[in-house]
Amino acid sequence: MNVDDACESSGLKQHVQALAGARDDYNAAMQTKLPKFPGPLTARGAVLAVLLSNSDQTGAEPLQGRVTLAAIVKTLKRKYHWPIESASFPANVPDGRATWATVYSLPPDVIAAALDAGGRDWLLSRAR
Repeated sequence: MNVDDACESSGLKQHVQALAGARDDYNAAMQTKLPKFPGPLTARGAVLAVLLSNSDQTGAEPLQGRVTLAAIVKTLKRKYHWPIESASFPANVPDGRATWATVYSLPPDVIAAALDAGGRDWLLSRAR
């Protein structure tokens, strides 16, 4: 019996297909939810403001000693439904070690739509 036959007889293939279908359903549902704006004076708001400015947001020291930029981006994606894109690449640190750097951004069409849907007012509320 080969691996394909073993997977077929054990029902593993159907289970994997069901999981893939559930993942596709979840991704489709996430894409239909409109992004929400976090509180303007929060760390999440600060990160979103940079992203809406169409500047790349790069990694930083943990905010207030506890929360990393990656955690904030994850929350903006999952809880607030922002389609934040990330790209990682190798980089060197001043002491000569190699590490990875990550750049976060929003697609230009998302930025335009967000600014038209109340984003400009939200950004102004950050300045008050």
